[in-house]
Amino acid sequence: MGPLSYVLAVAVLAALVTGGACIAKVPPGPNITTKYDTRWLPAKATWYGKPTGAGPKDNGGACGIKDVNLAPYLGMTACGNIPIFKDGKGCGSCYEVKCQKPVPCADKPITIFVTDKNYEPIAPYHFDLSGHAFGLMALPGKDQALRSVGELELQFRRVRCKYPPGTKITFHVEKGSNPNYLAVLVKFVSDDGDIVQVDIQEKQSPAWKPMTQSWGAIWRWDGATPLKGPFSLRLISESGKKLVAQDVIPAAWKADTVYPSNIQF
Repeated sequence: MGPLSYVLAVAVLAALVTGGACIAKVPPGPNITTKYDTRWLPAKATWYGKPTGAGPKDNGGACGIKDVNLAPYLGMTACGNIPIFKDGKGCGSCYEVKCQKPVPCADKPITIFVTDKNYEPIAPYHFDLSGHAFGLMALPGKDQALRSVGELELQFRRVRCKYPPGTKITFHVEKGSNPNYLAVLVKFVSDDGDIVQVDIQEKQSPAWKPMTQSWGAIWRWDGATPLKGPFSLRLISESGKKLVAQDVIPAAWKADTVYPSNIQF
């Protein structure tokens, strides 16, 4: 075996021993809470999807929210890593992000909604932004130049979510729901933006039944006894605020249907 062959063999063996990994995994930082500290924190930023798109090909993501390319999100969306996405309990939360370098960076904050997740361990805090949002951190006309950088350092801070005036919390009864299994997506939540608990109440009963987080921003109830509508839903935000959407889901509810409420934080 020649010297070059020997070096290659050693390299292959080393790769097999280490699993082929050459980049150290970075542990996640502490969860970002609702303290709304005005300090800027460091994070890594990447982008995904189409260069001017909203991220996922289906304009959805791991929160279960669809059409994030449309109002009120308008593609200003991002994946969060573990302390930002929080296994779905960070869905809908809002952040200001900005970058100072390289040169295309404008050093002016934009506001993004967390609608997806990326748990790649590249930094304590990591935002994988939509191509559209990533480009908006650039100086005018330099969006593509900034996207060509691919990965950069940014600064971020959590902010309260603000929607256009008149926007109310909306519920979507998911496909496959039936009287023994009810799954509901919660979206368009102002203030904290995220929900940490949902309870359901049948019209004929004073009792509130806790729902279970299914995935992302989708909460479910399932049991042996069929539910009878109409239903009220009680929401608890991350900071502990509570709201009740009275009889928001009617008696003759249908799966794969949107039910707007008249409430908002």
